[in-house]
Amino acid sequence: MSRPSLLMPGPMARSVNNALDDHFTVHRLYELVDREAELAELAPEIRAVAVSGFRVDPALIDRLPKLEIIASFGVGYDNIDARYAGSKGIVVTNTPDVLTEEVADTALGLLLMTARELGAAERYLRAGRWLEGAYPLSATLRDRSVGIVGLGRIGKAIARRLEAFGLPVAYHNRRPQDDVHHRYYPDLIEMARNVDTLISVLPGGASTDKLIGRAVLDALGPRGILINIGRGSVVDEAELIAALTEKRIHAAGLDVFEKEPQVPAQLIALDNAVLLPHVGSASVYTRDAMGQRVVDNLMAWRDGRPPVSPVVETPFHGWTARG
Repeated sequence: MSRPSLLMPGPMARSVNNALDDHFTVHRLYELVDREAELAELAPEIRAVAVSGFRVDPALIDRLPKLEIIASFGVGYDNIDARYAGSKGIVVTNTPDVLTEEVADTALGLLLMTARELGAAERYLRAGRWLEGAYPLSATLRDRSVGIVGLGRIGKAIARRLEAFGLPVAYHNRRPQDDVHHRYYPDLIEMARNVDTLISVLPGGASTDKLIGRAVLDALGPRGILINIGRGSVVDEAELIAALTEKRIHAAGLDVFEKEPQVPAQLIALDNAVLLPHVGSASVYTRDAMGQRVVDNLMAWRDGRPPVSPVVETPFHGWTARG
C-alpha cells in the first residue's frame, strides 16, 4: 500500500511522529527552509494534516485540493475552521475522552490551590516566614457552591468530584441536559449571582469570546472565585485583573490565558491569582493517550474505516476523495 502524503505544520509528540512515519509520507512544514515555496510544491499531494495548536484556516485548506482529514491533538479545536472544512467534505477529528479525567483532576487541584492558598502557603514556608508567625487563615470549600460553565464531558467529571467534596453544583449551558440532576441556569449572570464559585470549561471561539466579563464577575461578588480550565479567550482578562485588584471578587485560578504563553504582568503580580502554564492534560500518560488518538483517527482514514472521534461540525458520512 502506498503511503499517503501528510502535512505536519508544527512539532508534535515523538510517539506521534514515530507512528505516523511508519504509515505516511510526513512533510514537516516547520522543518522546511522556504516554507511557502515548498508548500506550494507539496500542496497538490497532501491528503491529511496532523496538527497541534497550529491555525488551519480557509486559506490553508484551499491550498490543499486533495485534503480529506485534519487530525487535531487536543479536545479543543478552535484553531481549525471546522465549519469551512466540513463544507469542503473534509473530516476534522480531535482527542476527547482520553483527557477528561486528567483535566478534571487539574480543575479540582486548581480550585483547592486558589481557595486554600496552598501555593502561597508553600512559598511562605520556603521563604522562611513561618519562623515569623503562622500563615494567615484562608478561604475554604466548606461553605461554597459551584457553578460550572459548560457541562460537557470534562464539566461532568468535575461535577462528580465536587459532589464527592460535598459541594452543591449548578451549571450553565446553551441548553439543559437530560442526564444530569444539577440545577440548570439558562442565564449565566443569574447563576453567577446564586453561587460563589465559577468553573469555566468552555471552548474558545466567537460564541464564547469574553463571555465572562465585568457583568458576570460583579454578579459573582466579593466572595467569588473564578477557575478557568477551558480556553483563555472565554474570560475578559482586563476585566478580571480589575476585579481582582479592586477585590470585587476574592480570587481566580487560571490554567489558560488569552494570548498564551504571554501572561499579563499585572496578573502575575496579583497575590489573589493562582496561575498554571496550561497543564490541564499535561501528564505523560494522558498526552500519550491523546497522541494515540491522533494516530488512530489517521489510521482509520487510511484504511477506509470511520474516524474514532470526528467533531460535530464534520460528521462522518463516508470518505470521499477530493481533487
